[in-house]
Amino acid sequence: MEFLSNRYGALSPTLSRGSVIDVPLRQRIPRILVVDDNPGTMLLMSRLLETRGYEVVTVPDAAQAEVEVYRQPPDLILSDVIMPGKSGYELCRALKEDASTRLIPFVLVTGLSDREDRLRGIEAGADDFLNKPVSSEELFARVKSLLRLKEFTDELETADSVLCTLGLSVESRDPYTEGHCERLALNASRLGHHLGLDGDSIVALRRGGYLHDLGKIAVPDEILKKGTHLNSEEWGIMKQHPLTGENICRPLKSLWLVLPIIRSHHEHSDGSGYPDGLVGKEIPLLPRILQVVDVYDALSTARPYKRALSHDQAALTMRQEAHAGLWDEELVIEFFSMLERRRAA
Repeated sequence: MEFLSNRYGALSPTLSRGSVIDVPLRQRIPRILVVDDNPGTMLLMSRLLETRGYEVVTVPDAAQAEVEVYRQPPDLILSDVIMPGKSGYELCRALKEDASTRLIPFVLVTGLSDREDRLRGIEAGADDFLNKPVSSEELFARVKSLLRLKEFTDELETADSVLCTLGLSVESRDPYTEGHCERLALNASRLGHHLGLDGDSIVALRRGGYLHDLGKIAVPDEILKKGTHLNSEEWGIMKQHPLTGENICRPLKSLWLVLPIIRSHHEHSDGSGYPDGLVGKEIPLLPRILQVVDVYDALSTARPYKRALSHDQAALTMRQEAHAGLWDEELVIEFFSMLERRRAA
């Protein structure tokens, strides 16, 4: 991190050639979870899907379905609506509200045909519907289509993970900032939860912790590792990294909430930051949250060019600077309130 560089410092299996693979690569078999309290229906669905080469897991109720989903996430869920305990609607809603499971395609299999029943399913987040009795041709067509969509989604998630790994690789160029990204990801998401933000925003804060300085991948080592006393030309290069990081991540739609964090985490409430010189609430909320966490981490960890401040010293410094206009004063208060609650617990 390099808020005010002069004060805090800048953050700065493999095959041998000629080897032959004589075993063909095999595509992973899609895994489908069938949820139905009727043993006959479960058996029929299982046998039909297995004829197409799918791996099928069956459970009789929503409670066991949730256990199975978190044990080994399936590629597709086919669920009855009316079951003991949680209904298919409730199971669907619960999984769609969880960031870790919301991208699993969910199909409601129902004998209900009223418009209101369909609307309940749509409101719960269902991706598709199948009417009972299920036609094998329709079952195969819907499953094939949704599994193809899941493949595309997984590719985006993989790309997202690659970028997060790149963010960590940037951090690794400076041995004195080890763990910085992970601490920011953890504390920023915790602060978002403390503030009552929605799940998407909390996920964006976690990703922002890893990706905020991704643009430093284009900053030469001699500048990145210099630490303090950058000259005007070097400082100009360093100040480009938020824009570079934003441009790298822009093609991924899954990161649209993270882009403002990457671009604006070095803005200051008094307008003295970069790259846009934003003032106060012109700076979006998520960058302001990450900014507070970032400053605390920079103050409370040691660098070759500075000692680590104690928690109380960092808190005093940040409160003074927030009062002077550098950081969002309300967020600074909330951040230390959160830390005190966690320490007390």
